Amino acid sequence: MSVETPLVAVDIPLVGDERHKNWAKVVYSVDPAKSSGWAFVGDFIAAGGIQDVPAGAVVLVYGERGSRSNPQIEARVYQANADATLSHHQTAKGRAWARTIRDTVQHLIDDPRPPDPDLSWISDQALLAEIQRRGL
Repeated sequence: MSVETPLVAVDIPLVGDERHKNWAKVVYSVDPAKSSGWAFVGDFIAAGGIQDVPAGAVVLVYGERGSRSNPQIEARVYQANADATLSHHQTAKGRAWARTIRDTVQHLIDDPRPPDPDLSWISDQALLAEIQRRGL
């Protein structure tokens, strides 16, 4: 019996200007022989809105701003948390963006544990009550 990773609804940011090229992708593997955007293997998802992605998924968001003849490229690497938030891991700008972030993406895929969610906003009393409710 396999355990499926739960899907979480996360708000995928729009990077750059919507009039220019922009996209997002859930990345499952990295081809180390490539140093372009083709190195990132995965499924495209829409940027600039809510998308369902697996908890712990590595999300790559790409966008351009500026003029069409001289685009300003930006790419960001996120990891989806179980609490439906994104943890930002790296930003790269310029034409070498793919090689700049490739190792970070590979590291996140190799260590699929999502970071612990930030529970600092929950009161100590509420956390204690939940622990007691669970019998711990």
